[in-house]
Amino acid sequence: MFSRLNEDISSIIERDPAARSRWEVLTCYPGLQAIVMHRWANTCWRAGFKWLGRFISHIARTLTGIEIHPGATIGRRVFIDHGFGVVIGETAEVGDDCTIYQGVTLGGTSLAKGAKRHPTLGRGAIIGAGAKVLGSFTVGEGAKVGSNAVVVKEVPAGATAVGNPARIIQKEVQTTRDDAAARLFAAYGITPNGDDPLSKAMHGLIDNAASQELQLLKIVEALKAAGITCETVPELDKFNPAKLNKLME
Repeated sequence: MFSRLNEDISSIIERDPAARSRWEVLTCYPGLQAIVMHRWANTCWRAGFKWLGRFISHIARTLTGIEIHPGATIGRRVFIDHGFGVVIGETAEVGDDCTIYQGVTLGGTSLAKGAKRHPTLGRGAIIGAGAKVLGSFTVGEGAKVGSNAVVVKEVPAGATAVGNPARIIQKEVQTTRDDAAARLFAAYGITPNGDDPLSKAMHGLIDNAASQELQLLKIVEALKAAGITCETVPELDKFNPAKLNKLME
């Protein structure tokens, strides 16, 4: 038990730049306290003392603001940062080295008793503040879920899910240095280059429209130079790609 606790404290100090000492982490981090109490509750639950497991879980929620069902499976070195409002359901599985921020729900969408109803987080997954991960699917190893995303389908390993409903951004090629930095701290599940795919698509369409307009202007100028007149049409507001791109930021 003490070796696991020591391991948890070390992982928090490694991942949280605000952590100043082991004593501070032990006494002032509700995420760590909730994980420790969950281990007591889970031991009771697996031993058949269901009520006692639920009661310990209830006490932990009162003290920390974090609700973890005693039946949930929590891996090693899991860091619940801030943690207030986190809810983890009965059949949820959280892999080793995961990071979960405040307001996260690992919830179920089925009422079938005894069935797997809650998500599974792969090793090293990061779930951003306020995100809702709902259903019995897997968030892959090293995947990230952005703040306030609502995820209702599987997230591949290394990908990022953003939006409501969540859209999947496949992992792009990164340098070893970028990869290491992202593992250590990806603030609230969002990496600097993790642009929204819808925004990327809109920027591409705007740039393409600007390119086509420029080509048409050149064609009209070439026709006029050749003595070919073009039928005039009512003048419209000029297309301003820079302004539209700014609106999409």
